[in-house]
Amino acid sequence: MFDLTELERAHAIVGQAVPATPARGWPLLAERLGTQVIVKHENHTPIGAFKVRGGLVYLERLKRERPNIPGIISATRGNHGQSLAFAASRHGVPAVIYVPRGNSVEKNRAMKAFGAELVEYGEDFQAAAEEAQRRAQFTGLHMVPSFHPDLVLGVATYALELFRTAPDLDVLYVPIGQGSGISGCIMARDLLGLKTEIVGVQSTEAPSYALSFAAGKVVTTKTSNTLADGMATRIPDADAFALIRKGAARIVQVSDDEVAAAIRAYWTDTHNLAEGAGAAALAAALQEKNKLSGKRVGLVLSGGNIDFDLFRSWVGAEAPAIA
Repeated sequence: MFDLTELERAHAIVGQAVPATPARGWPLLAERLGTQVIVKHENHTPIGAFKVRGGLVYLERLKRERPNIPGIISATRGNHGQSLAFAASRHGVPAVIYVPRGNSVEKNRAMKAFGAELVEYGEDFQAAAEEAQRRAQFTGLHMVPSFHPDLVLGVATYALELFRTAPDLDVLYVPIGQGSGISGCIMARDLLGLKTEIVGVQSTEAPSYALSFAAGKVVTTKTSNTLADGMATRIPDADAFALIRKGAARIVQVSDDEVAAAIRAYWTDTHNLAEGAGAAALAAALQEKNKLSGKRVGLVLSGGNIDFDLFRSWVGAEAPAIA
């Protein structure tokens, strides 16, 4: 997909807008898991999520190769759209973003604040994506997919930062939505010649990649009703699945209750706010705690964009206390 020289160049492109994010150990998290822990804080980017990196690299190439591009269009549950809106505004390119009805209010507001035209359509991400594709065909706008080599190249820059800070990680837990994040981690690990075990994380309510991994072929689901909207995927990308199948050790499924507990743990142990997908890696590590003794564990906190009302109802004061 790309080599180390291309990854280094992508890191330089991303670095013009996004300083390297922290990779930090937290003593209370280490106590909770009973082992050494390093958290990669992608919640500290300008959009509060790792996706910004992919949008910057994708738009840089698109604008360089097609300087007169009339605009871009895509679909999202939030962070992908924020990434494209952020990058498009830096290049002076109009952006149209489709979201499903009932999408995150605060993510919608952020996309519009970054300059995107927002369109609500359909009941889930897949419906919104299909409608965006249809509109692209008759408007001349460039359709940006949810998974693409340039998006993977961009988000792999966080893995490059992490592995150069902590090359001795035994295991790294990574949430899976459409697959760019874990694919970037696999690529960066392999290009650097490291042996870190990479474990994907999905919701029990949206387990399409986990089911595909177990079956050895793409498996779709009819619903994706998780509160962790960044993992709400019904149809795996075939290219992403091929890379994950080859390079991941396994995929762990976590429930919404486990994710809520992990969000609370991040807040109490580190005072960092994680969205559902952002806390999924910690939820999986807690589920596999008995396997991790003596290991050096990496967790990707992929984003912190959770609506206040969702936080209050799902994670807040009425939720069970954590251990």
